Amino acid sequence: MAALYGLLHITMVILVLPSCFQGSNARLHNHKSKHHRETRGMISEAPVPPPAEPPAKSFDIDNSSSDPCIFDVTAFGAVGDGSTDDTEAFRSAWRAACAVNSSILLVPSNGVFMITSTIFSGPCQPEFIFQVDGVLMPPDGPKCWPKKDSKRQWLVFYRVDGMTFRGAGTIRGNGEEWWNLPCKPHRGPNGSTLPGPCDSPALIRFFMSSNLTVRDLYIENSPQFHVKFDGCEGVHIEGLSINSPALSPNTDGIHIEDTKYVGIYNSMISNGDDCISIGPGCSDVDIYNVTCGHGHGISIGSLGMQNSEACVSNISVRNAVIRNSDNGVRIKTWQGGMGSVSDITFDSVYMDNVKNCIIIDQYYCLSKECRNQTSAVYVTNVFYTNIKGTYDVRAPPIHFACSDSVPCTNITMSEVELLPFQGELIDDPFCWNAYGEMQTLTIPPISCLQDGMPESVHETISLQCL
Repeated sequence: MAALYGLLHITMVILVLPSCFQGSNARLHNHKSKHHRETRGMISEAPVPPPAEPPAKSFDIDNSSSDPCIFDVTAFGAVGDGSTDDTEAFRSAWRAACAVNSSILLVPSNGVFMITSTIFSGPCQPEFIFQVDGVLMPPDGPKCWPKKDSKRQWLVFYRVDGMTFRGAGTIRGNGEEWWNLPCKPHRGPNGSTLPGPCDSPALIRFFMSSNLTVRDLYIENSPQFHVKFDGCEGVHIEGLSINSPALSPNTDGIHIEDTKYVGIYNSMISNGDDCISIGPGCSDVDIYNVTCGHGHGISIGSLGMQNSEACVSNISVRNAVIRNSDNGVRIKTWQGGMGSVSDITFDSVYMDNVKNCIIIDQYYCLSKECRNQTSAVYVTNVFYTNIKGTYDVRAPPIHFACSDSVPCTNITMSEVELLPFQGELIDDPFCWNAYGEMQTLTIPPISCLQDGMPESVHETISLQCL
């Protein structure tokens, strides 16, 4: 009898161990659902610049002795029926996978998995992969959100190094009820807001992590920011599709702050706020072959809020398409800030029916109560090259509103050709305290950009930005 009990116990253990410990080969394929394919198609109709090599979509895993160890969340009790709380199963799978070299935490394609707000903490063993092939989502709106959980974030990866977050599945944000809170923009009378709770969770956050890869996922309908990187170094983003409605408030597609050495490539983003937003403390960011649909375009800022210091440098945006957007490429700072924005390149950006195609706004304010102040973030060495396409005539296509006391300097314009999408040509771009040069004639002509350098440049720029 004891021998029989021991045999049964061994059999049960083998059933829950990941496949690499069972001595059998497991071959997994990513399968996209019909809904997944159709939703991607909603934003794939935009004309894109000459594409780079498309990202690989096949993640076949041949589990030989040297191949990854697979931790399927269903082996840890995840149900995947769209309503069961699978949080504890995911946490258990994370703890197990994180401790093993070259492991894969697998969210399989045949399930819809709901988990509550969770922090997945490292450090993990090298070459760890979190692979989402099914649907992964939070509870449906604030009424279903556990009271004990943070309402500012949902899926958090903390202190992970060398992790890959990938898959052919969908991260579904269930953001609709959050957008309809009365405190959100446009929900009150005449575009006002109403009192009430206003915290909404960022969908995916990487915090104090390094050497990250995020690729090939479809992410939709976040309550707030879709993907956020905070305090990270070495980030590679490739082949993401991000989608939410044009009026979904504060749903930035990709947001980075206090993060450096970032590459964002071959991705498509349509949302209700900035397509990509670059906050304070960012440097060495390369954005290539990104298509932004409805939203607020690619933004540096906002910077300098509440008299804070902001340092942003060495940002490159190349081969991008922006269409049907409230802004194109934008730098926005608050009055009273400190620091600098420097060495910014916008090269080969195509605009399609865009308001404010090129904008520097140093008077950014969310209300009418902001006072003009003497200090400002210094904007210098900004290059606009081969910016072409069409603009919405309801706003000037070029707008340089620089600080009264801290001029913008070294703005360079070359091969800028912007024509009205409909209506008459607006030939009066706006400039205020902006200095630079036009290397070629522009359409519309820019006569307001001042030549050379101002007599005096702000002398109190923080040394921390140099």
